[in-house]
Amino acid sequence: MRKGLVTLWTMLVLAAAAQVAAAAAPAEQPIALETASGTVHGTLRLPGGADKAPVVLIVAGSGPTDRDGNSAMLPGRNDSLKMLADALAQAGFASVRYDKRGIAASRAAALDESQLRFDTYVEDAAAWIAKLKRDPRFTKLAVIGHSEGALIGMLAAEKAGASAYVSLAGVAEGPGAVLRKQFAGKLPPPLAADNERILASLEQGKPVAEVPPALMALYRPSVQPYMISWMKYVPAQRIAALRMPVLIVQGTTDIQVGVEQAQALKAARPDAELLIVPGMNHVLKEVPLDPQQPLASYSDPALPLHPQLMPAVVGFLKKSQL
Repeated sequence: MRKGLVTLWTMLVLAAAAQVAAAAAPAEQPIALETASGTVHGTLRLPGGADKAPVVLIVAGSGPTDRDGNSAMLPGRNDSLKMLADALAQAGFASVRYDKRGIAASRAAALDESQLRFDTYVEDAAAWIAKLKRDPRFTKLAVIGHSEGALIGMLAAEKAGASAYVSLAGVAEGPGAVLRKQFAGKLPPPLAADNERILASLEQGKPVAEVPPALMALYRPSVQPYMISWMKYVPAQRIAALRMPVLIVQGTTDIQVGVEQAQALKAARPDAELLIVPGMNHVLKEVPLDPQQPLASYSDPALPLHPQLMPAVVGFLKKSQL
C-alpha cells in the first residue's frame, strides 16, 4: 500500500512539473491584421513564464519572402526569421512575424499591381505596431527589419513610434543607386542608356512610356507607380530621422548586401550601434565566402543562425530597456 502511495505521489509531482514546463515553454499562435483589401496573417510567438513581455515586430525582406524568411523563388527553407523569433522567445521577448500582402497566407490581401505602393507595406507595418502597442500583454515594442524589410521597418518604426530598431542586412542607398550597381557592366550600351533614362525619370516621379522589351519585366507600366513610391526613400537619410536606439547588423559573407552599406548607415547615424559579423550571410547563417555554400544555406533549415547574432541583438534590446 505504501509503495502504491509513493508511486501515485511521484506521478502527481511529475505531472505538476510537466505542467510548469509547458507553461514556461514558448508558444506560437495565429494573429491577424485586418486591412481594407483583406487579412494579413502572422504568427505571435510568446515567451514562457511571464504575464507581460516586450514585443518585437519582425519585417521580412523583398519578393515572395514569407514570415519565416523563406522565398517561393528558392527550393527548400532556411527558416531564418522563425529561428530569430524562437531565439527572442528564449530571451524573454514576444514577437510577431507576418506574411506581407500577396505573400503566402496573406495572398488574398494583395492589391492589383498597378495599385500597390511601397507605402502600403509601410502602412501595414505601422498598423501592426499600433495593434501591438494597444495589446495589454506587451510592454515596449521594437522593430527588426531584414533586407528590404529593414527600410519598411525603419519607416514604420518612425511613423508609429517604436522604442528601438534593428536593421539586418539593410542597404543605405536608394533603390535607383542599388539597381544601377546591379546592372553595371551587364547591359549592352544602348540598353544601358535606356536603363539610365528610365531610372532617372522614375527617380523624378515621372512614369516612362517607352520601355524596351528587354527591360519590360522590371519597368512594365503597371509596376512603375510602385517603383516611383519606393525610390523616394533613401535609407541613409531616413535612419538619421529615427528618435530611438538603433542597431545595424551586417554579415561579411552576404552576397546580396555588402558591408559598405552598413557602414554608410552608421555614418548617417553616428550614435547607432554597428555590428559586422564575420562569416554571416544574407539569411543570417554562418557560411564561408564561397559562391556555392551561401546559396545552399538559403535552403537549409538545419543550419542555425550565426552564433554571434542573437546575443548581440538581445543585448541591444535589453540595453534599450525593452
